[in-house]
Amino acid sequence: MGLFVNLGGWMNVELSKIRNIGIAAHIDAGKTTTTERVLYYTGRTHRMGEVDEGTTTTDYDEQEQRRGITIYSAAVTCPWKDHTINLIDTPGHVDFTAEVERSLRVLDGMIAVFDAREGVEPQSETVWRQADKYHVPRVCFINKMDRLGADFERAVQSIRHRLHPHPLLLQWPIGAGDEFKGLVDLVTMRAVYYRADELGANFDLGDIPAGLERVCQDARRRLLEAVAESSEALMEKYLRDEPIPEEDIRRAVRQATLERRQIPVFFGSALRYIGVQPLLDAVCDFLPSPLDVPPVKAGDAKRPGVVHEITCDPKRPVVGLVFKIVAEKPVDLFFLRLYSGTLKGNSRLLNTATGDKENISRIYRLFAKRRDQLDEAYAGDIVAVIGPKQSLTGHSLCDPRQPVVLESISFPETVISVSVEPRSSKDRDRLFDALQAVVRQDPTIRVAANPETGQTLISGMGELHVEVVIQRIRSEMNVEVTVGKPRVSYRETVTAIGEGSGSFDRQIGGRRHLASLELKIEPLDPKDGDRKSEIVHGASEPPLSSEHSQAIERGILDAAQSGVLGGYAVINWRVTILETQEDEADSSELAFENAARIAFYAAMQAGQPVLLEPIMDVEVITPDDYFGSIMADLNTRRASVRDTTVRGQERVILASVPLSQLFGYVTRLRSLSQGRATCSMTPSHYAPVSSVEMKSLVG
Repeated sequence: MGLFVNLGGWMNVELSKIRNIGIAAHIDAGKTTTTERVLYYTGRTHRMGEVDEGTTTTDYDEQEQRRGITIYSAAVTCPWKDHTINLIDTPGHVDFTAEVERSLRVLDGMIAVFDAREGVEPQSETVWRQADKYHVPRVCFINKMDRLGADFERAVQSIRHRLHPHPLLLQWPIGAGDEFKGLVDLVTMRAVYYRADELGANFDLGDIPAGLERVCQDARRRLLEAVAESSEALMEKYLRDEPIPEEDIRRAVRQATLERRQIPVFFGSALRYIGVQPLLDAVCDFLPSPLDVPPVKAGDAKRPGVVHEITCDPKRPVVGLVFKIVAEKPVDLFFLRLYSGTLKGNSRLLNTATGDKENISRIYRLFAKRRDQLDEAYAGDIVAVIGPKQSLTGHSLCDPRQPVVLESISFPETVISVSVEPRSSKDRDRLFDALQAVVRQDPTIRVAANPETGQTLISGMGELHVEVVIQRIRSEMNVEVTVGKPRVSYRETVTAIGEGSGSFDRQIGGRRHLASLELKIEPLDPKDGDRKSEIVHGASEPPLSSEHSQAIERGILDAAQSGVLGGYAVINWRVTILETQEDEADSSELAFENAARIAFYAAMQAGQPVLLEPIMDVEVITPDDYFGSIMADLNTRRASVRDTTVRGQERVILASVPLSQLFGYVTRLRSLSQGRATCSMTPSHYAPVSSVEMKSLVG
């Protein structure tokens, strides 16, 4: 007998029938339009909203409606064929990739949407890597098959070559562009035609068109070959040319999807109401329920090194992860993924990151901006709660009797900064409160004071990201600010091994604070490309107390926030603490923290520090007429062109360009191409700046 949970007035639903999924893609691939169709066909809305009209359910923020893009991830819940789907619509613009990151951290499955004409685009690769990072099974939906120039075979090839999965076609499109009429289901070998006059809510089944019979037979053969590899029994049937039942095909595809060996591929046009219902069937048939996901590993909050396996069981102690915060008045709203237990309103949970007990006063199931209050929430659920005061994104909330720490959420480095100042002195405190709210809600926003000018700097993932934040401060928080020009967020690192020592000996508050230590810094080159840092404690005799060891770590991490060249954060380093000198009477945490800062700076000076600049991956799509002038312009921007290809009637340029050279590039590109070329940018890596440029930046 399965585990059942109550969904707050809907029905009792078996946990195996719940799907927690996200929908992600490059900007303009059609995620939000697809979500609108899902909500309509599942009966959750009675009218389909349109992105161009600013009437979609999940893009309810004023800036989203005005700009026509998704900025914030939005959660909705809908029923489909005795299943319950918790769906999160995520942004497609690279500047808001953190919304995708934190969503995929807590989701069990994903729909990856692709444009049938463009195939895999830069942000498609980014979200795919994020899904790989969290081991998320997924299905592909090749959308916009009705678009001029749609080429599904090229789109599938781009998935295979750029994302390196094993795409498994379960459908074959009938036509493309203006001739796109329907789909062939390769499992049932029936043609499906959707009724446009009924907004695709109903469809007709028919025979496969004569011109597609051969190609569909070949595609089905490849499907059966892949299915047969899943078990000896199916392989035996396949080799004997015996029919394989539809149920066995779906079961084998599901197993391959859960194990991420293959990725089911579907086709359609959400705008023209084609192919969305089969996609919903695929979510239920192939993507995992909370019970299909392996147990989540969590550290013991009291016993370092001890790891617990958290199983999805409503009867076990509560364990949840805060993955998003919406800063509101009078209280914040916290998005929570429950991995175990049953959460009730007016209960208290332990935040193992802070050690505080947090009140959970109310629980809500979200439908975009609408909230339905619940009495209880269960393992496998994604809900929102109000009540916590100290919790932040990535914090674990759990039963105080079983304190555990779930893996947190890591976010990319910021790449751009602007200065902000209140228009009047009376707005200074209000600006401070507004910035605190922004940082609480968006963990990729950094706020710091410029030590040279005293200005407040806001750092984000790109020009649009920072622009949206500034607009929120002005419109939602009613604080008028003066904004400086965008500046690149540089970084520092070391290129050689350096050693340094630090001593601290001061009389403070009538007490002597004494400590000294020596450490070594060396460059760290993470294999996975992430920016990392490590602290290694060498053997000290006698060993330091845990309080003093933690103080040294705090001092090192604090010093790494501002390097020795231009005060930029230091990345990609490993520090080994070589020697410490502790005095039983006078050594203190304060002394060791300050000695560690001094030693870190000294070691950095000896480690041949260099300044790093962010490099962006840029993809430009242009008609051939403008190819030469665009290439010439890229060369003036210190671009390194990696590849140029032909895509239909257009040229595609892939290049790596320093971010400092890209301010205003979109406007320049429009000018060069009479508005016909487009581009997209994603952060790639940090690279050393030239010696000439470093002199101009740091003197």
